[in-house]
Amino acid sequence: MRILLVEDDAKIASFIVKGLKAAGYAVDHARDGEEGLHLALSEPYDTAIIDIMLPKLDGLALIERMRSAKLRTPVIILSAKGSIDDRVKGLQTGGDDYITKPFAFSELLARVQALIRRAGGLAEPTGLTAGDLSMNLLTREVTRGAKKIELQPIEFSLLEYLMRNAGQVVSKTMIMEHVWNYNFDPQTNVVEARICRLRDKIDRDFEQKLIHTVRGVGYVLKETA
Repeated sequence: MRILLVEDDAKIASFIVKGLKAAGYAVDHARDGEEGLHLALSEPYDTAIIDIMLPKLDGLALIERMRSAKLRTPVIILSAKGSIDDRVKGLQTGGDDYITKPFAFSELLARVQALIRRAGGLAEPTGLTAGDLSMNLLTREVTRGAKKIELQPIEFSLLEYLMRNAGQVVSKTMIMEHVWNYNFDPQTNVVEARICRLRDKIDRDFEQKLIHTVRGVGYVLKETA
């Protein structure tokens, strides 16, 4: 999952970026509103976290521009202003959630996860399933049948992306954009290497394989007959 952070305070931004990356998210960080708008309009994001007091273009104006451009990216507003009027204005502008500073990272992470689930329209709001494979998005536990599977953060993020797109082929470029957060390099084999490790954990001990290669196109997670 890929997140846009627009925050000019270097200390707060570093705190958020490190926390999100440790949780397995790809993060782009913009230091002012104009840069944030450029990224929002040019790259696909699953959620945006936007500060209100920004140089060049303030957070509310940024959100208004995003909504005017028909971007449906869920937005969490960060602000030192915590009055009811400020919250109402932020939500009416187009924000989906509002967090006041200072805040606990655990709360921010929970709200990011909730917005991504809501935007994905999941029938089960706290988990994903594919056959006998289950992922709990709150506890970050993964099981297949009765077996608990231990995943590194980047492996969890990769599997989550495949499970959210179960039955659909996702290209190497799509995976790179949503999981690793850097532009596609046809020379790198990082996706193939991680898919191989993920298969080793998800499919190796099971007769029914779930992760499949579509040659020349990408990968798909699905049950086969």
